[in-house]
Amino acid sequence: MSQDFRLDEEQSTEKRARLIGMQYIDTSQLNDKALYPEILSLDEMTGYRIIPIRADRSNILFGVTTSTSKQTMESLVQRFTDQKVSFAIISLSGYRDYYNLYNPPKKIIYDDIKLNVEDKTALFQKISSTLDTVRADDILAYLVQQAYELNASDIHLENQKEGLRIRFRVDGVLHPIAHLSFDKYRQVISAIAIAANVSTNEKQPQSGHISKTFSMATGEQVAVNLRVEVVPTAYGQDIVMRLFNTTQEMLSLDKLGLSPSERSVVDDIIRHPTGLVLIVGPTGSGKTTTLYSLINTLNTDERKILTLEDPIEFFIDGIVQIPVAGDDSPTSFANKLRAVLRLDPDVIMVGEIRDQDTAKTALQAALTGHLVMSTFHASTASAALTRMIDMVGINPLFASAIRLIMAQRLIRRLDDKTKIAYTPDDNMKAQLKKIIDTVPERYPKPDLSTLVLYKAGQSAENPFGYAGQMAIREQLQMTKGVRQILKLEPSQITTEVLEAKAIEDGMLTILQDGILKACAGITSLEEVYRVVG
Repeated sequence: MSQDFRLDEEQSTEKRARLIGMQYIDTSQLNDKALYPEILSLDEMTGYRIIPIRADRSNILFGVTTSTSKQTMESLVQRFTDQKVSFAIISLSGYRDYYNLYNPPKKIIYDDIKLNVEDKTALFQKISSTLDTVRADDILAYLVQQAYELNASDIHLENQKEGLRIRFRVDGVLHPIAHLSFDKYRQVISAIAIAANVSTNEKQPQSGHISKTFSMATGEQVAVNLRVEVVPTAYGQDIVMRLFNTTQEMLSLDKLGLSPSERSVVDDIIRHPTGLVLIVGPTGSGKTTTLYSLINTLNTDERKILTLEDPIEFFIDGIVQIPVAGDDSPTSFANKLRAVLRLDPDVIMVGEIRDQDTAKTALQAALTGHLVMSTFHASTASAALTRMIDMVGINPLFASAIRLIMAQRLIRRLDDKTKIAYTPDDNMKAQLKKIIDTVPERYPKPDLSTLVLYKAGQSAENPFGYAGQMAIREQLQMTKGVRQILKLEPSQITTEVLEAKAIEDGMLTILQDGILKACAGITSLEEVYRVVG
């Protein structure tokens, strides 16, 4: 608890005492706190919200809170007839501090969450039991602390028929961590709602953000930086919390794992920062990290960079970041984008293109010498292009505005210490040949006759066989062939036609990129098919 909060509480309590004509005591200023456990039982102190503060043979002074009833005080006067009984108002925090002296809280020992233990059930039950006995703020801080340790990307709090399930997403896969009772979860969701500025009674989905440091009962300080998504479900409000554990130094193109050909395309955009760049993919595919890395690379004293974000996920020195959260207008991004164009920016990042108006405004900005970057929800780069056409229609300047559409997914890397080599059978080789034969000529292709693949192994330290994640990508550029496709009748412009032409002009698809990485032993075929389909 902050000193400012305690001071405010004491001043408020003192004012209340004056209004009702009672003595007031600031217990935080008492140096010698004697205890009198024989006067009242712990149950009475809890039930009556009353604490013996001073006592001798002739007098007893009780500390009471503003919620202590008059009947309780009268009954105590009648109970201790051999002594003069008096009362003083104390703050609720003062009451709690005093009560903890009479009944010291048991020392909480938090177990580290491990995903590689043999007896997962025992650890699951032990962590669940611990969480059911601690404060709501401590539960949140502990979960975040452990999620950071495990390099988890998300914390899922999911209401089920018998209670709440807690899961962490690590390397793209969910792992059960603990179970909470509904009573305890109500306390947790209240703590999250206060910190994230969302409502526990709202019937519509909500978004919030938590950026603060929690002080746990153990005295440990835990810095929390989360994006919070709340959605009402059949049994209550489910919450997904996305962890932001990236430093500005990590937002670098060198850390994105771009291949030489992919990096060459991105470097060309940085050298000539105009046009529209779209990063596409599903939730959790690393789109925002890619955008921030581009922004961080472009961030120089010679450029003015503006962002429109809902919410702002990471703060970068030297750029102007504008939140759009809280504006429910369907054209909120478009309206603010038009407004920021008057601020003479060189580079604009729009968190997400969601509607036709924003798409048109972004294209217009890209045509007037700005570099506009945004995310877009689509399964592939060619699907994103057809969706953009559906939104804004065919425009003579449309093709010249778009510089790059980059689609991506995150897949797990095989653990080199445990991966198991095997030779694919003829059926699998035939499957792979169909995909590899479509890979553009400029990419080296594996020799299927001597091909060795790898699958996930196991060890005591790593029972899953994977270690970390990497991106697989495809980059659709406005080649001459793609521009020719865009001149066709709208009914003839399909995702399949665009993708075929882009491959013919040298684009490597996400599936092809994944298959080549599996053939190189970096990941498994099973992982590629799990993510890409």
